Amino acid sequence: MAQQADITAMRRAVELAARGLGATSPNPVVGCVITDASGHQVGEGFHQRAGGPHAEVHALREAGVLARGGTAYVTLEPCNHTGRTGPCAQALVEAGISRVVYAVGDPNPQATGGADTLRAAGVDVTGGLLEAEAEAVNIAWLTSVRHGRPFVRWKYAATLDGRIAAADGTSRWITSAESRADVHRLRAESDAVVVGSGTARADDPHLAVRGVEGAVQPLRVVVDTEATAVKPGARILDDAAPTLIAVAEDAESDLPDVVRLPRAERGLSVPALLDALHERGVRSVLLEGGPTLAGAFVAAGAVDQVVGYLAPVLLGAGPQALADAGIGTITEALRLDVTETVRIGPDIRITATPKER
Repeated sequence: MAQQADITAMRRAVELAARGLGATSPNPVVGCVITDASGHQVGEGFHQRAGGPHAEVHALREAGVLARGGTAYVTLEPCNHTGRTGPCAQALVEAGISRVVYAVGDPNPQATGGADTLRAAGVDVTGGLLEAEAEAVNIAWLTSVRHGRPFVRWKYAATLDGRIAAADGTSRWITSAESRADVHRLRAESDAVVVGSGTARADDPHLAVRGVEGAVQPLRVVVDTEATAVKPGARILDDAAPTLIAVAEDAESDLPDVVRLPRAERGLSVPALLDALHERGVRSVLLEGGPTLAGAFVAAGAVDQVVGYLAPVLLGAGPQALADAGIGTITEALRLDVTETVRIGPDIRITATPKER
């Protein structure tokens, strides 16, 4: 059984890892805490950006000679390969670390084996501590490695009776300023923000992150099958963040930054879109599109997490959050596990994951 000191140190490492969300793609987020031989924390760090020093290197630099004979707590098994940076397993050995505790084994075949390297050097190694917590913060990268596609989080804002706009189409603002600020946090943690042609026409969205200090702007993506929704001068085409317009292979478009994808029964092929984004280094997608695009993603089995902001408002009419998702009977319903319920200003934020995932 893990000692409380180990749990405390690893929980701190998980908190540190979360600081890298949105800035490390296509690499994982990782946190590391170093304690000296007597158990006192002497160093900590996290992976801050792709191509930069890994979490272990930051923590070892801070610890200096006090790392010798100490313990390293790392949220991901220390890497065992040389890429843009050297292998962290070897760095821990050279620093004289005597014990390593990690949370999640590295599923990347190019980098795994760090635990074996450490053990071969005489280091005491234990894995699996706070594995679920570390997986949750690194779920985008883990999904990418395990399934070869980005992690998709579908976010929507609705009234308590499930409406995303009034009968006349007005929707600003259903949820509170606090909820809207929280959505910008989700954008900042994502590699790409995706909307459909309906949202592009109705809202002329900007989709860039605002109010989050130091945020790396995500790729703004519009699924515009017929290439008719995004016009020159659209807000999404400014230089605040990169933009990609996804259109059908046979659509005519003079816009820059266009990717052509095969058609599907409902618009464009969702798997093809995710493949195209993955090839561009996107590991996490925030789906902010309207009910039609959300329905296409659900029908394709491409939603990994649902985040709903529910406002204490009733409309009784107007569009709902989810359109046709290919579900015809109650036995086909997509059942969810609620993982978190949080009060955001006057609203409720509910986070859930599909049970079959």
